Amino acid sequence: MSSTLHAFALPAELLQNLTLRSRLAQQTAAEPNHAEQQQDLSSQTAATQGSRACNVCLGATFVDVEEQRVHFRSDWHRYNVKIRLRGGKPTSEVDFAKLVDSLEDSISGSASDSDGANSDESDTVGNLLQRAKISSRPASPSDLNPVTPQTPLAWFHSPPATQIGLYKALFPLKSDPASYVDELNVMQTSGGPEGRKWAMFMTAGGHFAGVVARVSKPEVEEEISKTAKQKRLKRPVPDTEVLLHKTFHRYTTRRKQGGSQSVNDNAKGPAKSAGAQLRRYGEQALRDDIRNLLSDWADEIHQCERIWIRASASNRRIFLDYDDAVIAKGDERLRTFPFPTRRPTQSELERCLLELTRVKTSHLTEEALREQDEAYLASLPKPKPKPQVQISAPVTTKTKEPKLSKEEELLRDKWTRLLDMVIHGRLDALKDFWEREGKGLGGIDARIPSWTGINVVTLLQYATQAGQEDITDWLLNVGRADPTIVVPSEAAMTGQDPLDGDLETIKATRGSHRTAYDLATSRAVRDVFRRNAGAHPEWWDWLGAGHVPSVLSQEMEEEREEKKKVRRKGLKEKIKERESREKERASQVEVVDVPVLEAPTLPGPNSGPRRLGGASGSADAVAGLTPEMRAKVERERRARAAEARLKMLSGR
Repeated sequence: MSSTLHAFALPAELLQNLTLRSRLAQQTAAEPNHAEQQQDLSSQTAATQGSRACNVCLGATFVDVEEQRVHFRSDWHRYNVKIRLRGGKPTSEVDFAKLVDSLEDSISGSASDSDGANSDESDTVGNLLQRAKISSRPASPSDLNPVTPQTPLAWFHSPPATQIGLYKALFPLKSDPASYVDELNVMQTSGGPEGRKWAMFMTAGGHFAGVVARVSKPEVEEEISKTAKQKRLKRPVPDTEVLLHKTFHRYTTRRKQGGSQSVNDNAKGPAKSAGAQLRRYGEQALRDDIRNLLSDWADEIHQCERIWIRASASNRRIFLDYDDAVIAKGDERLRTFPFPTRRPTQSELERCLLELTRVKTSHLTEEALREQDEAYLASLPKPKPKPQVQISAPVTTKTKEPKLSKEEELLRDKWTRLLDMVIHGRLDALKDFWEREGKGLGGIDARIPSWTGINVVTLLQYATQAGQEDITDWLLNVGRADPTIVVPSEAAMTGQDPLDGDLETIKATRGSHRTAYDLATSRAVRDVFRRNAGAHPEWWDWLGAGHVPSVLSQEMEEEREEKKKVRRKGLKEKIKERESREKERASQVEVVDVPVLEAPTLPGPNSGPRRLGGASGSADAVAGLTPEMRAKVERERRARAAEARLKMLSGR
């Protein structure tokens, strides 16, 4: 057997006993019991005695290749493969027959020798898996072992000691891993009169490379290769062949900066430099060149079995998202390279083509594979144990509020509108509303419903607490609201206070509970209560149960205003006297003329050191200063002059 194998030209001897390897299935079978060990030993003995055997199904041996292929297409084999992929145990043929018989609507496909799986077969396997509470969808490694990493390669085993690996991207997207062996057998055919073709494209940093290659020999060349072996030709037909290729480059990225110009514009805004304009032109030209090339290669691309594209998210739209695109966005042929790639060049595409089509091989015995898998699984981190659910106290469910009738909903709407008018001080709207709906709501001293969540019981208390002076005066003077109603405490609002009852029962004496006057937060609102107490003393017990400290008559208000005017007048006179004294003091300072003694000038050279700023009394010393600074300098000059005079007088 050759050391280098091609994915589309595998030997028939290798494909006969090929099975898919799965570490997850081996993990569940790492510790079998004694009975299973005896059964495995018997199956291994039968496998060694026969020419061919199945490593998945228990005790399945075959005489020839055709019998083995029929077994691989049977429901029994498919069921065992899916069970093992999900961590279950395979069943024998007798047990599988009992499972099928137990189904009410089962259609046996085990003895079918047709190509491919029928719908009856898939229904039978699906019903059995569903009955076993196992999803018919292939379980991902994260379902069985969350820490098991995914690999881009699918490994197959061929007894006694041959393993091959191929990239999963070679197989159809929606194919089940259990059908990889069948798909691999289909891949060995020519695929058509012209063979299998691939299209490969790369773009990055303004570089582009495209290739259309043949990855399997056409039917004519296969016949030529057979005759070539007989005639011993010196030049055999190659397995892969590049049919079309094209590379070009455009200036789209700034050197040593990275990223295309369009990405930079989207992040930081459009730049206005000449280089940015050139890069934008290069991106447009690169997009047009690629799309023109795809149009030229449209016939070959439609014949391709796989389309490989390596591009960023923004550059991927060059190939897919535009009018009259050659490649549809949801095309099942689209693939990305499952390994790192370098700069887009023709040689890099040829390397990627060789990497995808070349089969990875190894030669390990089953014992070595088992030890390798056990060591690999042991190296994986164990999943964290699930936290134990603590039994908490039963949660009391909230009782649903009963559905309100239309009358109750209408009443709630009226109260909501009324309270909104009070809190916002809309007196005119309140008057009109109260004329229409006041009697229906229970009068001026009606109790505010508890569903509103307000901690007062009457509209007067609510308006007083909100500081609405005009509405409070209207409620007391026009509506004759009762100011002696007691404000309930917090316990009363929760139903624990004995005073939380009828309005007659919550009246109390002064000092025991608060009333509407106690809720006033401003002097103007308190004066409203005092003014009404003086104007209508016979209406309520203002000074007693109403907690109003004193009445406020018209004469008292006028007297208070007179006192305010006198106080304001006195303050104005004091301000005028202070201003006049300041003016007199300033005028006296300006009238006094203080003689200034000039300091004797000493003869000296003009080039000697001088005092910074010049003479203190010169015009240059105060030039450019603000009036405040000039006045300060002038005061200091006069102070120095006065000190000089005092020294002269004391010297005499």
